[in-house]
Amino acid sequence: MFAIGLTGGIGSGKSAVADLLVQRGAVLIDADLVAREVVAPGGPAYQALLDRFGPGILAADGSLDRPALAELAFKDPAALGDLNAITHPAIGLEMLERRRALEGTDAVVVLAIPRLKAVHRETVGLDAVVVVDCPVEVALARLVGRRGMDRSDAEARIAAQISRAERAAEADYVLDNSSSFEHLAAEVDRLWAWVSNRRAAGPAPSA
Repeated sequence: MFAIGLTGGIGSGKSAVADLLVQRGAVLIDADLVAREVVAPGGPAYQALLDRFGPGILAADGSLDRPALAELAFKDPAALGDLNAITHPAIGLEMLERRRALEGTDAVVVLAIPRLKAVHRETVGLDAVVVVDCPVEVALARLVGRRGMDRSDAEARIAAQISRAERAAEADYVLDNSSSFEHLAAEVDRLWAWVSNRRAAGPAPSA
């Protein structure tokens, strides 16, 4: 197994990159999808979120109203910290279990982690970190134009994340997604070739 940590800021297009990697044979473990599962009714983070933020974060059917929760959390640093403290451990444990289930296979496993940190290399067991990158203005345009987000909300979410430079500092490979889909597909082809070469080379010799 070869495990890739895939990350990038909101609006960078990391989901599109993940989809293209799956088309090339990778197995995807997506933190965003896992996040929806752990906050569903009966999930490990559901009740703790309700206790912290109150019934205003619930839809009529009792499920989490994600836009309502986001509106509360991303405008208040303390609330965002509480949200992360509740959800991140539950997401991390579930992702780790899914990764462990693939041990011993020859799969390329992509773990899509929006807030990937240096510590994930060891805790999740990553062989490489790939960062999807684009200029902030490009990300803003995507969030407003494609997702219909209010520009001030999009700016607040980007500001709440680590910088492009901080992400790049942790990367083994930086993939540019500042242009067209055709450009992105070509970039993913280059990434896939790089992954194949890394796998063929085997683990680096120990010091």
